[in-house]
Amino acid sequence: MKFLKFAIVVLVFVVNFSIAAPSWAGKDFTKGADYAQVTQEMNQLLRSQNTPEQLGYTPERLQQRLADLQSQQRIMQTATKRAQCRNETGHTLAVYANLPGKSPTSLYFLGSGQITDGDWDCDGIYLPSGTPVAINPNQVGQPIPSASALKIVDGTQLITRTNLQTGSIEFSVLPAQLFTAGETNWAIPTWSQAEIDAKPLSKELLD
Repeated sequence: MKFLKFAIVVLVFVVNFSIAAPSWAGKDFTKGADYAQVTQEMNQLLRSQNTPEQLGYTPERLQQRLADLQSQQRIMQTATKRAQCRNETGHTLAVYANLPGKSPTSLYFLGSGQITDGDWDCDGIYLPSGTPVAINPNQVGQPIPSASALKIVDGTQLITRTNLQTGSIEFSVLPAQLFTAGETNWAIPTWSQAEIDAKPLSKELLD
């Protein structure tokens, strides 16, 4: 009788383990929409390497874009946890985030020195008009002409910093895309940095 009870307990454990993956199990981001989009663009560029001008590229720019996409693809192939955003700007950062399966992508407010909870997906950050931004670490920061949403791919661990010498916003990982109002279904308001700094922080985003 004791053996039968033990066997039932073991069976229940095995079934639960097979149905619900443990929280520490690695995540496969190669099955998501971001991976499909990156792969589709890569294939299109590879087919056009001999005629880059048809897609509006120079040969050098096409190769750079391919390298950027390969980097994004590599992030999704190797990441083991959801995308997170860390704020090291010295100001409040407006971030686009969602609780997978429970909430749409919306704007939240992350304090300086804070990182988004690993249960959340950080999809990107909001940049007010006029913010000096260096998208690529090798570039000199330039003020963006209009409020924008900067998107990252699944699994990205993004750190956003302020360069103390130039005042430019810099990123630890090359962002995937930059949207302005009308180019995405994300909300892109016209806030200033002062207005963002005055917003109450979103406690739900934190561990």
